[in-house]
Amino acid sequence: MENLVISHGRDVVPSKLPVEIVERKGQGHPDYLCDKAAEEMSIAISKWYIENTGRILHHNLDKAVLAGGQSDARIGYGEILEPIYLLLVGRAVGVNSKINGKFLPIGKLVIETTKNWLQEDLPHLNIAHDIIVDYKVRSGSTDLVGNFEESTEIPLANDTSIGIGYAPLTKIEQLTYQTERMLNDPATKKKNPAIGEDIKVMGVRHKNKIDLTIACAMICTELVDVDHYFSTKEEVQSLTLDLAAKIWDGDVTVDVNVADVPGNDDCLYLTVTGTSAEQGDDGQVGRGNRTNGLITPYRPMTLEAAAGKNPISHVGKTYNIAAKKVCEEIVNELSVENVDCYLVSKIGKKITEPQIIEVALVGGSKESKTKRRIEEIVQEQMNKMPDIWRGFLNRSYELY
Repeated sequence: MENLVISHGRDVVPSKLPVEIVERKGQGHPDYLCDKAAEEMSIAISKWYIENTGRILHHNLDKAVLAGGQSDARIGYGEILEPIYLLLVGRAVGVNSKINGKFLPIGKLVIETTKNWLQEDLPHLNIAHDIIVDYKVRSGSTDLVGNFEESTEIPLANDTSIGIGYAPLTKIEQLTYQTERMLNDPATKKKNPAIGEDIKVMGVRHKNKIDLTIACAMICTELVDVDHYFSTKEEVQSLTLDLAAKIWDGDVTVDVNVADVPGNDDCLYLTVTGTSAEQGDDGQVGRGNRTNGLITPYRPMTLEAAAGKNPISHVGKTYNIAAKKVCEEIVNELSVENVDCYLVSKIGKKITEPQIIEVALVGGSKESKTKRRIEEIVQEQMNKMPDIWRGFLNRSYELY
């Protein structure tokens, strides 16, 4: 492949650095909610297009903003005083013109889709009263729609953009990710119903010691008294330490809701709904986790917001998944310590033909057979690009 560059030894394995910093924003965080709102809207509209036209049409629904509400949260009592406001913004074919005799029912799709998953993800949120879901979706620009329609067999890149992936995850990356997933697991919630969904984990490794700082929203109506609040904090800490013992063999400290002021119930992390969006925080697409579910400043990253972009030709979405898959396959097959993959598109060119691909390796063989296998892995992934959209509609890929 003429556009493939294989580099050796130019990167540093993060686990060998003296410090690593990793963050994950959990499923109730306002930024996470915006990412999911954008992606679920794209999936719903894509399925409508397929049902009514046989294929996905041009759309980009990758903008959303959440304005936090106001609440009165106290031990044993909670009330939403001012609802959360969620605005979804984007472009889609069929908003102002008929497709096969039908208008795209954008309002119905947005409102019903968003409220359905919100009800599932935030069971303490009263969908009828605690949140307002709004939308501003317009038709796309003529040039971008035209570019999208130009080729249906092998789509043309909808943007000049970057996709980045890496593998394998370091221990602190695994621990940071799995901590939030464990605390938001239904089994954990069943035993500890006061644990809310808005869970943010900041992991810091200094040499052989890991420090996890967890912000965990507590649901006020599930708490009996202040002692119950602090015992739930202790349970969050205990569960996390048990998980850490399975992943990390060095020292681990876990701090939960460190801004709490004992003796002052107004300075505890209490929520009515399980998310700080009810009062403490706002949200926006693209400010949260990258396409592997983590925020990793010690890794190569792109600022692309993948959620909500069309899954056919927007390489700001598809190339991130392709790059990740390339890295994972190389790590699974070849003896390398670390691999990064960079993909760069050029608008209007086939998505199967990036203008440059770099695979950067640490460790592993430099033999020609290794190079050939890397070339094969990259080419196999490029060949799959025209069908990568199926995985997005099936929610097979992690985007936030």
